Amino acid sequence: MIAKSNIPTSTSDKIPAGIRPDGSAYRVLVVDDSMFISKQLSQIFTSEGFEVVGTAADGAQGLERYKEMFPKVDLVTMDITMPVMDGVTALEKIIEFDKNAVVIMVSALGKEDVVKKSLMTGAKSYIIKPLDRNKVLDRVVTFLKR
Repeated sequence: MIAKSNIPTSTSDKIPAGIRPDGSAYRVLVVDDSMFISKQLSQIFTSEGFEVVGTAADGAQGLERYKEMFPKVDLVTMDITMPVMDGVTALEKIIEFDKNAVVIMVSALGKEDVVKKSLMTGAKSYIIKPLDRNKVLDRVVTFLKR
């Protein structure tokens, strides 16, 4: 829950993208084997009021964390290429566990075929690296506010 002092008090103040209409924060799980990308995504999310409820360094950890925190995860960002279990396999297993999961894939350029497979499997969207703050927030907010 966000402290009342963080909630805008006048109509000219913009409500952060990570805050629900009831004032609580959307909860995000970040799954990426790159500590740099994981920290970058976490910073983008927390700066907009999201609560990063966990991070994972591979798909297997991401699946495990999702199940542990279910249903208290509103969104998962999932890297595609990771050790132990890749992001597409983790996505498949998360969707098997929770068909309503909101998973957004994170991919480097040149992985269009894998991105298409992810979208057909149940991913809601994708984000291309290098990360652009506005594009990340736009993609995420589009699916959380539905």
